[in-house]
Amino acid sequence: MPAYAIAHLQEAAPHPDIAEYIERVPATFAPYGGRFLVHATQHEVKEGSWPGHVVVIGFPGIAEARSWWDSPAYREIAPLRSRHIEGDIILVEGVPEDYDPTATAKAMREALPAD
Repeated sequence: MPAYAIAHLQEAAPHPDIAEYIERVPATFAPYGGRFLVHATQHEVKEGSWPGHVVVIGFPGIAEARSWWDSPAYREIAPLRSRHIEGDIILVEGVPEDYDPTATAKAMREALPAD
């Protein structure tokens, strides 16, 4: 099942460390089958507020995403970003291609109190 690293990063002033991070980060996730799905693109807010930028990196599975995050190569360059850009980053497992949300709705209905 695919997995994703999703970052919601705040605006930051240009800095040489950030440029270096962007140059080096793809080499850290490539060994784990990772690739950018969203990076440096505009987003359109439809509800709420979402200041800053969105980054999504896809991986073959959650084990690969975790291995990338914990890898010495990524841990080495992470401070280049984190010293200059605040944000939230999550790793999340995707759903299978045949995912049916009606099973989730059914379970939710069954958990509701009886009338």
